[in-house]
Amino acid sequence: MNLKNKLDKLRKIRGLTQEEFAKELKVSRQTVSAIENGKYNPSLDLAFEIALYFNMTIEEVFTYEKGEIYEKK
Repeated sequence: MNLKNKLDKLRKIRGLTQEEFAKELKVSRQTVSAIENGKYNPSLDLAFEIALYFNMTIEEVFTYEKGEIYEKK
């Protein structure tokens, strides 16, 4: 699954470091970094928390890009 996000941009617009944002969400800075770099997909609960923090919908923060389609044989 290719889940893209605008977290880095949104966080910087608010003037927050990864550490500050992580404290707001009650997660580690490494979690914020991994989400921003596409190395970790947040849980649905965390995705909602992130969207609510920015007063946005999940779809406005996260975008699913469909990968290769596999045919059933």
